[in-house]
Amino acid sequence: MDNRSAARSMTLSEKETENEANRLIEQVEVALAAVALRSPDSDESLESSADRIERAARDLGDVLRQLAKERRADVEET
Repeated sequence: MDNRSAARSMTLSEKETENEANRLIEQVEVALAAVALRSPDSDESLESSADRIERAARDLGDVLRQLAKERRADVEET
């Protein structure tokens, strides 16, 4: 990455993408912890984790598509 890219502030879409990626990472870490516990109560926790990971992955996919769309529009404008 060059200095110009590093120096400019992130767009709203870039911030949203970063936030959603971090949320997905957090959900995966929670799921890994539930797997490591191996407690009888963890089955419900694993199901909940699976649901949260699916939602977070879907949300990340949505914001990535939006970011790609905006970047294409920026390129077409120039």
